[in-house]
Order: sequence, then structure tokens, then C-alpha cells
Amino acid sequence: MKHTPTIRAELDRYLKQESMSLTQFGHIAGMNRGIVSAIVTGNKSMSVNQLDLITEAMDLPEGYFYDLFIENYIIDHPPNMRRIEPFLFRCAELDKLDAIRRVVGSIMDNLLYSPKLFDIAEVLLAQGRHDAALLLYEGVAEAEKYQHSERLAICQYRIFTIQIGDDQSRNLSAATIFEAFVERLDEIDQLDALKDLANVYRSLRKWNKVDEAAKKMKQKAKAQYSLKHQHKNRECNESTKKLSRPLFVYITYADLLCASVCDDQGDYQQALQHTYAYGNLDWVKETDEDTLYWIKLYKDWAKCNTYVNKLLSGDISVLQDYVEYIAESDSNEQEKISKLLNVIIAANRFELEVDDILQRFETEINSFSEQSLSDDMYNQQVIPDYIAWFGYELAHYYLHRGMYSVGFKHLMYSMVSYHTLNNETYFINCMGLFLHFRDHAVSETKTAFLNFIEKVWMDNVEKNGTADHRG
Repeated sequence: MKHTPTIRAELDRYLKQESMSLTQFGHIAGMNRGIVSAIVTGNKSMSVNQLDLITEAMDLPEGYFYDLFIENYIIDHPPNMRRIEPFLFRCAELDKLDAIRRVVGSIMDNLLYSPKLFDIAEVLLAQGRHDAALLLYEGVAEAEKYQHSERLAICQYRIFTIQIGDDQSRNLSAATIFEAFVERLDEIDQLDALKDLANVYRSLRKWNKVDEAAKKMKQKAKAQYSLKHQHKNRECNESTKKLSRPLFVYITYADLLCASVCDDQGDYQQALQHTYAYGNLDWVKETDEDTLYWIKLYKDWAKCNTYVNKLLSGDISVLQDYVEYIAESDSNEQEKISKLLNVIIAANRFELEVDDILQRFETEINSFSEQSLSDDMYNQQVIPDYIAWFGYELAHYYLHRGMYSVGFKHLMYSMVSYHTLNNETYFINCMGLFLHFRDHAVSETKTAFLNFIEKVWMDNVEKNGTADHRG
């Protein structure tokens, strides 16, 4: 049987090696002699704070004994949350994720620890320690997978939001898993969950899923809004305070999402009906500052998308009015990307010449890739996709007009972006467009293209665990 070393033995060995008394060591560590003696003799367990003091006094790196601490005081003892909780927080501070993983694995056979671990995960999430929180949420979710509890659904929601990132393939997997848990959430929490789920599917252009999530969100939001204003329901008013937006916004956002679905299907008349719906907000009863802000925003979006639907349906007469609207609007750079994307899509679809428009917004176009994104799921997911898409449409526009240098510049940017997003479909579209015009590329551009394709190939080789055996 393999003998597990102990922190006590390591400390005892150190004291003998350094010919140091308990009193001397206690003075260095900031601990009294009695506590040091009790730890060395094994008559007293230690806290993670005491362990950190001992580690520092021995001039060892932070967290040096954490694996032994798990062996000596967690695995070999009945779980004690008064000891485990501060240890988990300290591991999170030091990014000791393997240690957190071991602790969770050692105690989660007992469901009694689920509530406390969940509470710790919530605190870590609020602190921005997402990787550490994720391990705890996954541990609780695994332990409670047969419980059908609301806590399980919340864990899956947290896991979903933490995992969403640049990799659209991974995002699709995360969304697919989480979708099955939405209905288990509290009815109010379901609204934000459906909004976030719809935004991820929107960035993936899974329009049937966007439509499904939007319709569910609208139905549930309308029911909650009616309940809220039914005899001024106090309980509903309190519960809606958890929402990230005013309650009515979930109804209007559902119409906006449905309009996007109709746009993709080419049904611009139906898209206009949805647009008119979220532009007409006379039914909203609230009059507070936050509500007025969102009403103004939706009316502006409705005006914008009325232009868009007419433009993309072939009504070119609205183009100039739409351009003036973009120029005069006080929208931020992230919103301008989607507005200008519609211009270049229409230009490519109807073979329009829009050089003057592109020149007019040259500064904004050049700054798109430099935008910092907020934590909102829309800005995290939809905007990066729009930027990559905009690059592709610009490349298509310039290459078909013989402006090869600028066309290839935008195409390379779009291709790199889609590789980062791990969107194979649109990455292949970029490759196809490049190959179609390859005879017009200068040698430097061809070399950059080939070098990038080789890098993508090598990245895939490394990720998939395969190798080029030719060396």
C-alpha cells in the first residue's frame, strides 16, 4: 500500500533540517507556539489560512501543499464544509482548478453538499471567477442529474452562459444541452434564458431555433405582464426585478427576433408586420425612466428595420433615406455594423454601386474589428458574427468590381474571423471566394492565404490528435 505523505511530516522534517524550534517557526509564521505544536503532533487539524502561513514561512510557492491538504484533511476525513469552503475560495484565487476538481469529486457522492457548493459557485460567478464556478456547477449538476430540481436547471443555465465563447461549434453544443432545461427554471428566469438561447442560435443562424425560442418567450412574457398588472400583483412585481430588462421588452424582443427569421426566409412583408408590432408600444403601462429608454430604442429599431425590409425586398428607392438615417442616428459602433451590413447585402443582391456610401462610413468600417464587447449575450455572439459577415460581403462587393487589393484584404479578415468562430460553413465560403478570384491575387496575398490555410490545417492536426507522419 502506497504511503501518503502528510503536511505534518513535511513541517516536522523542515524544522529538524533548519534546526528551528517551534517558537522560532511560530514567530516567522505569525502563529503561536501551541498551534504549531498541535499541528506537528497531529493533535489539531489546520485551516487553509494556517496552511498558507506555514507555506510562506517555509519559503515555498503559494498552494504548494494544497494537494496534500486534500489528501490529509478532505479525502481522509468526513467532509467538513467549514474547512472546505474557505479552501475552495482560496483555490479559486490561485487558479488551482485541479484542486477544486478533486475536492468536488471527493464529496459529491453525498447530495447533502449540493446546496452549499451551489452557493459557493454563485459567489465565485459574481466575483468573475468563471472557470472555478464552472467546476462547481458541473459537479452539482452531475450529482443532481436525476433529481429534476430547479437548482439543476439553474446550474445548467450557468454552465451554458459560462461556456459560450468564440467557438460557434462549442456554442451549438452548449445551447443544445441547455435547451432541455429551460422549462425547469422559474417562470421569470425562463425569459432571460430564452433570450440568451435565442441570441446564440441567432449568431449560429439556426433560424428555426430562433423562431421557436422567440415564440415561447413572447407567450411567457405576455402571461407574466398580464399577471403583473392584474390587481397590481405584488408577488409578480417582486419576481420581475430579477430580470435583466423591463418585462415588456421580452415581448417586443420576441417580435424583433421573429422579424429576423422572416428576413432570412425572404418573407419581408411578414417581417414588416413584426416590425410594426415592436414599434407600436402604446400598450406599455409603465412610465419609469428605464421603460422610456427601451421604448425609444425599439421605436428607433422599428424605423431602421422598416427601411431594411423594404430595401432587401427590392425597393431601392429607400436606400438613400436609409443611409441618411444611419448617418444621423446616435447608435453606437456595434449597432452601425448591422445597419451597414444591410447596405452591402442589398448592393451585392441587386448589383448596386455603393462606393460613395462605403467611403462616407470609412472610419466606422475600419473601427469595427476594434470594438470592445459587453457581457450581454447579443454583443458577445451576434456582433462578432455580423463583423465577420460584413467582411465577407465587402470582399464579394470589391472583388466583383475588380478592386482586388481591398477585396482580398476584407476577405482575409473575414476568413480569419470565421476560423476564430469555428464556423466551418462560412469559412469554406471565404475559401471558395478566394479561389474563384485567385488569379487576380498578387504573390504576397497568395502566400498569406496559403500560410493561413497551413496554420488552420496544423491547428486541426493538433486539436484532433492526428499527425503528419512524413515529418
